[in-house]
Amino acid sequence: MVTTTALEAELLELAGSVPDPELPVVTLAELGVVRGVRVTAPGRVEVELTPTYTGCPAVEAMSADIERVLHDHGIPEVEVRRVLSPAWTTDAISAEGRRKLAEFGIAPPRPVLPTAGSPSVDGAPAPAAAGPRGTATRGGGPIPVDLAIRCPHCGSTDTALLSRFSSTACKALRRCESCREPFDHFKEV
Repeated sequence: MVTTTALEAELLELAGSVPDPELPVVTLAELGVVRGVRVTAPGRVEVELTPTYTGCPAVEAMSADIERVLHDHGIPEVEVRRVLSPAWTTDAISAEGRRKLAEFGIAPPRPVLPTAGSPSVDGAPAPAAAGPRGTATRGGGPIPVDLAIRCPHCGSTDTALLSRFSSTACKALRRCESCREPFDHFKEV
C-alpha cells in the first residue's frame, strides 16, 4: 500500500509511533510492521500490519494500540488488517530500532546476505553467487555461514546459545563468555 496524501502520511506516522507491546523500546515503525495507512472514506481509515510471524500473540495488542491512537486523533473508524505477504523479515527493522535494541541489552538481528537476483542495500541485484539468506555459495552449493552474535553489554563476540527461545518466540537466550552476562538476541528471519 502506498501512502498518497498528507493525511495518510500523518496517520502512518501516528500508527508507527505506537511502542511494540513486547519490546517497548522500539516503535512499530522502527520494527517495520506497519506497512501502510489508507483513508477509505471520510472518518474511516485502514491500517496494514504485518506481524513478525503468523502466530505472534502481540498482534491483538498492536492493533488495539493503533486503533486507540488514531481514535484519539479524531478518526472514528479504524480497521487494522493483517497483511502476510510479503512476509516480515528482520531486514525491516530500522537502523534506529537496531540501535535501541542494543542499547536496551538485546542483541539486534545480524545482517543477512541477499539472495541471488534480489535487490541489495544499494538497490542493485545481488550477484548470482549469493545463495539463500545467510549463506554464500561456492562451487554451486550453499555454504552455511555462522555469524557471531555480539554481546550488547561488552561487545564481545564470544557468546553462546543457551536457549533457542527467550521471553518471546522472536528472541533467543544467549550468554557472553567474556562478561558472563546473559542477554536476549532478536533472531533473524
